[in-house]
Amino acid sequence: MKLYNLKAGMNPRRVRIFLAEKGVTIPTIDIDMMKGENGTAEFLRMNPLGKLPVLELDDGTCISESIAICRYIEELHPEPDLFGSSPAERAVIEMWNRRVEFEFAQPMSSQFEHLSPFFAERIEQVPECGTYARSRILKTLGWLDAELAKRRYIASDRYTIADITAQCAVLLGKNTGVPLPVELANVARWWGEVSARPTARA
Repeated sequence: MKLYNLKAGMNPRRVRIFLAEKGVTIPTIDIDMMKGENGTAEFLRMNPLGKLPVLELDDGTCISESIAICRYIEELHPEPDLFGSSPAERAVIEMWNRRVEFEFAQPMSSQFEHLSPFFAERIEQVPECGTYARSRILKTLGWLDAELAKRRYIASDRYTIADITAQCAVLLGKNTGVPLPVELANVARWWGEVSARPTARA
């Protein structure tokens, strides 16, 4: 297996943290988007959308989309489980991961794409979309703060894929001008815990 990676990307980081939590090492090839390496014919054969990460299996099968990659790794290495161990727990973790994905990670990505000079010549930016995304992020963080008053982590009292998704979004925000509001004590407590994990720098 080989993992095609983007060092600064939110979704590649999600896979790297997941692998680190599993204690799994996969040979990694870093792709330089600034040089357009994700737009070459060779790369587009692996993922026609030109996005990262991509996991290439030994038989040549290529899996893109970070959650699909994480699910594949979970099947190969079920412990420690990060998607849940029972039908009910898996459903709850899936629910929370999707909530975090749609309400937090996607708006975080959108504000970056529409407000950052990095994308100025890469996409048609709509600054109003970025501004709206930032307002959604703040609303979501307020909601998460209330939820984190009820339990240690996002989906339960143990660390799961939902936390990995959220912490990768927080990191993108910190690097693109969307820091965590200081008044959200429960989010701050959660962030202190997840960012202190040995895998957080993966």
